[in-house]
Amino acid sequence: MNEVRRRGPIARFFIGFWDAMNFTRRLFFNLLFFFIVVLLLLAIGADDRARPLLDRTTLVLAPEGRLVEQYSSDPASRALARAFGDKESEEVQLRDLLRAIDAAAKDKRVERVLLRVDGLQPTGYASLREVASALARLRASGKQVVSFANALDQHQYLLAAQANEVYLDPMGGMVLEGLDRYRQYYREGLQDKLGVDVHLFKVGEYKSAAEPYVLDNASPEAKEADLFWMNDVWQRYLGDIARVRKVTPQQLAAGIDTMPEGIAAAGGDLARYALQQKLIDGMKTQEEVEDLLAQRGVADEDAEGGFRHIDLESYLKHVDGAIAAADPRPQVAVVVAEGEITGGEQPPGTVGGESTAALLRAARDDDNVKALVLRVDSPGGEVFASEQIRREVAALKAAGKPVVVSMGDLAASGGYWIAMNADRIYADPSTITGSIGIFGLIPNFTRSLDKIGVHTDGVGTTRFAGAFDVTRPLDPGVGQVIQSVIDKGYRDFTGRVASARHQSVEQIDQIARGRVWSGAQAKERGLVDAFGGMEQAVADVAKRAKLGKPDAYRVRYMEKTATPFERFFTGFVESRIGAKWLRESGFAQELLASALPQAVDELRFIANAVKPGPGMRVKTLAYCFCGF
Repeated sequence: MNEVRRRGPIARFFIGFWDAMNFTRRLFFNLLFFFIVVLLLLAIGADDRARPLLDRTTLVLAPEGRLVEQYSSDPASRALARAFGDKESEEVQLRDLLRAIDAAAKDKRVERVLLRVDGLQPTGYASLREVASALARLRASGKQVVSFANALDQHQYLLAAQANEVYLDPMGGMVLEGLDRYRQYYREGLQDKLGVDVHLFKVGEYKSAAEPYVLDNASPEAKEADLFWMNDVWQRYLGDIARVRKVTPQQLAAGIDTMPEGIAAAGGDLARYALQQKLIDGMKTQEEVEDLLAQRGVADEDAEGGFRHIDLESYLKHVDGAIAAADPRPQVAVVVAEGEITGGEQPPGTVGGESTAALLRAARDDDNVKALVLRVDSPGGEVFASEQIRREVAALKAAGKPVVVSMGDLAASGGYWIAMNADRIYADPSTITGSIGIFGLIPNFTRSLDKIGVHTDGVGTTRFAGAFDVTRPLDPGVGQVIQSVIDKGYRDFTGRVASARHQSVEQIDQIARGRVWSGAQAKERGLVDAFGGMEQAVADVAKRAKLGKPDAYRVRYMEKTATPFERFFTGFVESRIGAKWLRESGFAQELLASALPQAVDELRFIANAVKPGPGMRVKTLAYCFCGF
């Protein structure tokens, strides 16, 4: 029998010492981890307790970044961007801004509003007019609105002009310029210089989305159509400004035409010129405006600026805090379709054929949802993905749930495709819509490769095997096939619009052919039913569903919900302690850089669209480059 070998005293000492170190190490790191978790929870909990909103508070509305229908990034990414001061990726949801303005109009604790819009990036005029209308309601409620900016562009000025008093920094400036739409044209560079032949297949002489790839200049049809709708939007802009500034549109137009002489007479002083044109009420520095607000409101030495105020984000917490978590009332669902329409599952900010259709399907299957508003702000995209979404709209209606579309800044081409089957379509007069047309685009690199001595050769079992290879000359028969597919897509588009809008195909063809219209022009032609924004669309669909007065139902945005970790991480980053730690801790920044994947720029729409897909080696596109 083997005897058990005993360790010597020295071995037992070192083994015991090693075990003790291991135990101490595990205990230390466990305690450290527990301490960090408690610290994070306390930080989040402390920030969750919103500071009380006192009487005679000034609401500071200073939206920064793009005005969007839906955030294009997840909550954690947005919180990180704010913590690190990334202004370029800032976004403000239109619904949040409108909700805060309308709540302030009824909130007795809010005495006045300071409007700072010089950080707002250019956006469409339909969204701006919706915010301007909310500011007009705020003024009508008796609340004073004071606007201040260091400098303004004409997009921002549409909102600033709604204030009772508009002030500009003496060293700042602003000018009204007009609308423009200029694009780069690549035919010479692509075909003559690089040898890339781009084959365009389309229906409609006004379908100009892909013209830059095959022309050196805009076509006469493109210029005619663009100038038609742009003049309509511009005249409405001048009318909106003239109405609140107590001048005439003719005076504003004359000021633009004589701008060189006027600015020279003002000694090159843009702020003084704006004052002379009655676009502003005075010139003040930020400190002078803050002193004015402290005199009119409540001075507070501890507050930034020296007056009692609350910012947009903090005020929204007070507004939303009054909403009960569990609400048994029937629901009007809202699904946002913002961005380019592409196939499959797509993140917010892009419309996915499957992901957006899934949201609509979820609304159809939810017994609590009695009606739906589809908010469309899209230039269009892939035809099949658009059709997937349209089918879900039709299925909702077939299930007895009314659907109303609210168009934002842009609902053109595929954006109109997904909207056309709604019970009613609302648009702002300055919405851009229409562009009912189809195109396909195929580049060919044969001559490009010839320039560097690269040639393609081989064999195929049929005439068309490999015929879609972009490194081989395009077979005329392939071109005929593609054009037939494009023609069929156009017939599908116009046929569906004719059926949905109760017109003949011939009538739709006359206003289609890829032509773009303003919302007002589209209404005249039967493509839009009524003017209005989300408020009107929600009221209409609730009436169709017989839901009663506004307090008898609630509006619910259907979106992808954040994961528990995203909610926890976002809460920490947005807390004062978490934000300070992230900004000042090099360790934290390095840790996040190694743990979070770098954002990858999405492929441009055209580059993605020309990729061959199953079933057909070219995608049919319903897209409109008609933003400005």
